[in-house]
Amino acid sequence: MASRRIFSLLSASSSAAALRSSGRFSRWGRGINRFSTAVATEEPITPPVQIDHTQLLINGRFVDGASGKTFPTFDPRTGGVIAHVAEGEAEDIDRAVSAARKAFDEGPWPRMTAYERSCVLLRFADLLERHCSEIAALETWDSGKTYEQAANVEIPMVIRLFRYYAGWADKIHGLTIPVDGLYHVQTLHEPIGVAGQIIPWNFPLLMYGWKVGPALACGNTIVLKTAEQTPLSALYVSKLFYEAGLPPGVLNVVSGFGPTAGAALAGHMDVDKLAFTGSTGTGKIVLGLAAKSNLKPVTLELGGKSPFIVCEDADVDKAVELSHFALFFNQGQCCCAGSRTFVHESIYDEFLEKAKARALNRIVGDPFKKGVEQGPQIDSVQFNKILGYIKSGIEGGATLEAGGKKFGSKGYYIQPTVFSNVHDNMVIAKEEIFGPVQSILKFKDLDEVIQRANATHYGLAAGVFTQNLDTANTLTRALKVGTVWINCFNVFDAAIPFGGKKLSGHGREKGIYSLSNYLQVKAVVTPLKNPAWL
Repeated sequence: MASRRIFSLLSASSSAAALRSSGRFSRWGRGINRFSTAVATEEPITPPVQIDHTQLLINGRFVDGASGKTFPTFDPRTGGVIAHVAEGEAEDIDRAVSAARKAFDEGPWPRMTAYERSCVLLRFADLLERHCSEIAALETWDSGKTYEQAANVEIPMVIRLFRYYAGWADKIHGLTIPVDGLYHVQTLHEPIGVAGQIIPWNFPLLMYGWKVGPALACGNTIVLKTAEQTPLSALYVSKLFYEAGLPPGVLNVVSGFGPTAGAALAGHMDVDKLAFTGSTGTGKIVLGLAAKSNLKPVTLELGGKSPFIVCEDADVDKAVELSHFALFFNQGQCCCAGSRTFVHESIYDEFLEKAKARALNRIVGDPFKKGVEQGPQIDSVQFNKILGYIKSGIEGGATLEAGGKKFGSKGYYIQPTVFSNVHDNMVIAKEEIFGPVQSILKFKDLDEVIQRANATHYGLAAGVFTQNLDTANTLTRALKVGTVWINCFNVFDAAIPFGGKKLSGHGREKGIYSLSNYLQVKAVVTPLKNPAWL
């Protein structure tokens, strides 16, 4: 259900009537302007949530950082401070790892029946459902994503994820293996131990669910580091986990910065497994720290430069809307965004005009306002980085068809931007922009577009828009990526594995494949005497 809600944003976002029908925050539907300077003149909406948790969560209790230091988390709509959050450092990581180690070695969590663990996960999912409005408001306030996206899409997906992994908890088992000789051989699938997890700022709670869900279902304990830009929602929901009956020390949450808290976690000698989602550059650092410490296994979900291929038989109107969604969803801050839109030369001109019109019609404004499609970028760093890429595109010879500038006078809003006449050697066609910038490229035939689509260091995802089954099958097998969406995009069901090739990382999250990230396989061999059968 939840994964379908993302795709449904295609129709909902372009229909004001559909957006008004849900009723929630309906008073905020007035005064919306498309591609205007509305945010420059309107006061930001006061978020309907209170900030209760800003400390570190260690051993089931909220505590200050060892240094006593805090850092601000900012409202992307204004650049103003939301709250000051405890700044975790190496000593706090040590405390959290010690709590997780004790909970694993001596506590009840890995010794519970799998059914008991599943019940805790289910109770947690119920609490998420009960507190959905507050959680969504925190997510929107801290990250700038629209409230409708958070409340109607992402939080329901997180709930579904934990119910999905609750179902897996008592279905994890090994094998009985026939071998040569008089032996009984079986495999045990054991929890790996203390899992270190580092999540990004673009989808804080979704990535929380992707990592925490399978780790707990397998019986592990966790030390999780939040992104310094978005620490609030993970602290809030982790408190709910303890209300659901999670034993002390099983889930520890440390807010802080990558070079201090993140590096300490990645290089910790008593962490048995590491999972990281973020940029490719930081992923390389994390992998190196893990290797230099205790050679802990690492799952990496990193950057992308995903092709979105529109074939000559495409329904242009539908292809324009889907490609728009593939790129601009979540302000373009999505690792698998369809950031290279390849369009067949026979329909390129028509597609370009309609893509430009769609971008100009995109509703930008306060993400708490009903009907808004695009909120601000996460912070000033990302804001300036995106504007730098736009400048590079212009200077590199691409044609700026729409947008290209700051939107409004406050906050980190950027106009939806479209470039045409983009060539493969341009910076905007090679590097991950992570913002609302669509690059539209022209191709002649399948062989050409396959070669060009694969000519990148990344390999996370791809989109294909065609009515021809043979074309779809050819592209599906030829594209060197972890996910191919055919006539859809951003379908993230809990059961569908997700991950990349090349510099987009290794390992898979979600689905049955994610369980192997948090399990060790042990072979047990026992001699048999006078067996009745082998």
